[in-house]
Amino acid sequence: MQRIRTSRRTFGRLAGTAGLGALTGGVLIGAPSVAAPTWRVTGRSAASLQPFDDAMRNFMQARDISAGQLAVTYQGRLVLARGYTHSDDPGLTIQPTSLFRLASISKSVTAAAVVALAQDGKLSMNAPVTSLVDLVPPAGRQMDPRMSQVTMSRLLQHTGGWDRALSGDPMFMDRTISRALGVSMELHLDDVVRYMSGRPLDFAPGSRVAYSNYGYGLARQVIEKVSGLPYASYVQQRLFAPLGITRMKLAWSIAPLTGEVPYRSQYTGSTVLNETGEAVPAPYGTFSMRLQEGNGRWAASAVDLARWSSAFDAAGPVFDNSSLSRIFAQPEVGVNPSGWYYGLGWQVRPVSGGTGRNTWHTGSLPGTSTLLVRGSNGLSFAALFNQRDDASGLSYSTIDPDLWAASRRVTSWPSHNLFPAYF
Repeated sequence: MQRIRTSRRTFGRLAGTAGLGALTGGVLIGAPSVAAPTWRVTGRSAASLQPFDDAMRNFMQARDISAGQLAVTYQGRLVLARGYTHSDDPGLTIQPTSLFRLASISKSVTAAAVVALAQDGKLSMNAPVTSLVDLVPPAGRQMDPRMSQVTMSRLLQHTGGWDRALSGDPMFMDRTISRALGVSMELHLDDVVRYMSGRPLDFAPGSRVAYSNYGYGLARQVIEKVSGLPYASYVQQRLFAPLGITRMKLAWSIAPLTGEVPYRSQYTGSTVLNETGEAVPAPYGTFSMRLQEGNGRWAASAVDLARWSSAFDAAGPVFDNSSLSRIFAQPEVGVNPSGWYYGLGWQVRPVSGGTGRNTWHTGSLPGTSTLLVRGSNGLSFAALFNQRDDASGLSYSTIDPDLWAASRRVTSWPSHNLFPAYF
């Protein structure tokens, strides 16, 4: 696996524009290069799949994105595995196996881990979370009595009772929690759980949907308590190993993993990794990756995600048919007016008269924009980028329709399967 590095020229430029705080574990982040970037592509595809390369190039160049990745599967075969580089830095070359932070695509992993525990008879999806982990409020605080109604299914379907639009997202409230508990930053997830155990719910569990990163952080606590293993160890042993996935790892705020891409943002902010308040590039310390375990901490390549998504196509070494049905089942509330809903770690839209479904998840953090799609027509794709903002102001969500449009321009699908080259 190639290590992603930054050239001496980039070091000088970024140190001058972003200050020494831009140096993070050997990776530098700053303003786009003044020199004209070049376009480089690695990995395998086929001539008939050129529309996908064109879509990625147009999308990345319009937003000055330096690192991107795409994997496409068709009828269960990995037909395209690409790394895309748009940079003047000769030391930056994105490979099909380069690692990107996944952000909220990680929720599909955490939900799957809970479902696997249920499949193995270790817990019930209808069990209250309070029966599975000990939740102890801070001194002088009381737990909301409605917490006994927060089942594992509700936790994963975002109907547990927390609404970040009303009370904030505790996974990004480091200073507030630090002051409330009298503990120093960088926080641990246990600190967040203790703080939240003494906060009232925003609505009655099961009554409506509100996207909750904290719910998935709490699910991580359940996984550790019930499995008796560290979260990452359980996931790697129970979910990844049967699929041959070895590259997926938990990411860190500063030190990059081997082969991990550098992240870019036009913004800076104060670090939450210590008490200094130092200004840092947004992807490197304005939020704690350690707190995102459960809701957004995994790093992977697009080909890893293609392999991961294949576990949801049919019963196999990870899930039986009952578990797959449970993952994509309609929740008690929360069907969107357009027909889609949030299952267990996946957004779901029934199609073809209810006989098929499209499922997907996106991910977004400073320095990260990701998309994983499973189509009812046998087409799936994973697209990863090393930034989510730039001076153009263009939307990053358009990569979804762009890639669907590219698929419609494919007149013949190759018969090759690249999975054996990577797993």
